[in-house]
Amino acid sequence: MVQRTVLTGARVVLPSGISTDATLTVEGTRIAGTASGEAAGDAVRDLSGCWIVPGFVDLHLHGGGGASFSTGTAEEALTVIRTHRAHGTTTMLASTVTGDLDDLARQAAVLSELAEDGELAGVHFEGPFISPHRCGAHQPSLLRDPDPADVRKLIDAARGTARMMTLAPELPGGLESVRLLADSGVLAAVGHTDSTYEATRDAVEAGATVATHLFNAMPSLLHREPGPVAALLEDERITVELIDDGTHLHPAMLQLAFRRAGADRVAFITDAMSAAGMSDGSYALGPMGVEVKDGVARISDGPTAGSIAGSTLTLDHAFRRAVTVDGLGVDQAVRALSATPARVLGLADRVGSLEAGKDADLVVLDADFRLRGVMRRGAWVVDPQ
Repeated sequence: MVQRTVLTGARVVLPSGISTDATLTVEGTRIAGTASGEAAGDAVRDLSGCWIVPGFVDLHLHGGGGASFSTGTAEEALTVIRTHRAHGTTTMLASTVTGDLDDLARQAAVLSELAEDGELAGVHFEGPFISPHRCGAHQPSLLRDPDPADVRKLIDAARGTARMMTLAPELPGGLESVRLLADSGVLAAVGHTDSTYEATRDAVEAGATVATHLFNAMPSLLHREPGPVAALLEDERITVELIDDGTHLHPAMLQLAFRRAGADRVAFITDAMSAAGMSDGSYALGPMGVEVKDGVARISDGPTAGSIAGSTLTLDHAFRRAVTVDGLGVDQAVRALSATPARVLGLADRVGSLEAGKDADLVVLDADFRLRGVMRRGAWVVDPQ
């Protein structure tokens, strides 16, 4: 018989709003209902004083738990997946780091198998088609212009699981590559770019729909040179990624993005590297050495030494910061961490909100918004009791 679990007592964040008396019923791997009323089931859990929110969806994630997707091994990839699931991320893309094309193709082949098995939502290629002027934590010597033939090689290597590629559209071949990605059903993301306002608008017209970690690794917003930030914020077709870890963005810039784009166009991401969920120390991000101090990751040597190298963030901490520090409403945070990224990935029929028929992916938070439980497809990853 199918296991039936009933969750009661908590405040439940539903698409229609916050319910203080909803009874959330799970049957097998799916949500069976969210109606009010008395609870009856094989396993009734009283979660009084807690919040129940949808499982988090991360569009941009490189590593965690001391492991990285860019090593190209299933064992390390599964370590990353387990680490972030334990922090509430029930759906995630695997993000690569700039490398040799053949190495990236091999990584994609391994990650595609995990996507086919349902462990990942797909592959995100960040680099090597990015600007040398805005490379951040990517190895400058491995960067290259976005030749559509090379873009196609990586798409094909992922065997139908490529979901997003970050590139600098101002580079030779950039607009042609954006069109190729859009025609192939792969999200074209503008990032690590030195683009102008006008060139960014051209990229959006060509089919770009995502801004990779808006504000970071791109020209600043200036009064006579608005650059890519203004173009990406103003266009309703663009979803903007934000890293809310207290390091990558000043709170005023996060508020600016929310006021201009709204929660329906903001997706909180981690951009996490291998040190997420770990202590300070020495790590790697692709071929680059990284030193983590006070939770902040920076390149430790070479021409880009000192550059921020992704984050050590997990999305449960992003949620808590959004609500307790940034002053966002719980419903806004849920959209930015769950509903919006799920829609961007084309998975809103399965994940991103608590509705009957969808996957039973949910996060239980205590009254102070600290993680207490995680359920994925009806099974407890972190038991709230």
